[in-house]
Amino acid sequence: MKKIIIAIDGLSSCGKSTMARQLANQIGYIYIDTGAMYRAVTLYSLENNLIVDGKIDEEGLKKALPSLVIEFKINEETSLPETYLNGVNVEKKIRSMHVSKYVSPIAVLGFVREAMVNQQQAMGKKKGLVMDGRDIGTTVFPDAELKVFVQASAEVRAKRRFDELKAKQGEADYNEILANVVQRDDIDMNRAISPLRPAEDALILDNSELTIDEQNQWLIDKYKEVISA
Repeated sequence: MKKIIIAIDGLSSCGKSTMARQLANQIGYIYIDTGAMYRAVTLYSLENNLIVDGKIDEEGLKKALPSLVIEFKINEETSLPETYLNGVNVEKKIRSMHVSKYVSPIAVLGFVREAMVNQQQAMGKKKGLVMDGRDIGTTVFPDAELKVFVQASAEVRAKRRFDELKAKQGEADYNEILANVVQRDDIDMNRAISPLRPAEDALILDNSELTIDEQNQWLIDKYKEVISA
């Protein structure tokens, strides 16, 4: 059976990582969460004083970026990929609201996007890949055989993120999360480099009212259509 590249883009907290991970596991493809790569860069910046009082030390980050090694390793207990930064598991740290607050300003930087896109394109040379993010179908893999753009209302996405954080951390602030979702949408859609938008040939999926099982079934059906074409 031929292998393809599946590009899944969409708004923040719309569940695209969950559906991309599930699909990759189901069809035996490699899954790459590009958002985690930008979050890892953001975490490094925060922990190394490259973000102070909300201001990014761009020159400092530019010098440090070549030394950052971002990898994905499978957790043997969960069978899910986790993010490693310079050999350290940072999966939990990069999902915090503190990182979420600064990830879009980091991701908008041209030199950061260039470095991440180069890594992502290298990962896809052999195909058999499911990759999700903000510009996979438009910039990273414009020739991907299957492109999906996922969306949902800001309120629905904030509630999902709220439930996720509360389950993991025991507490969360819905209003703070909603404000962050709206802010990230604005930054992602209006940045000068690779703005968030559906590719012209992307399939649009609004999952506001769908269950996880329903969206997973929708995606596997689309995959089978492409493979059998």
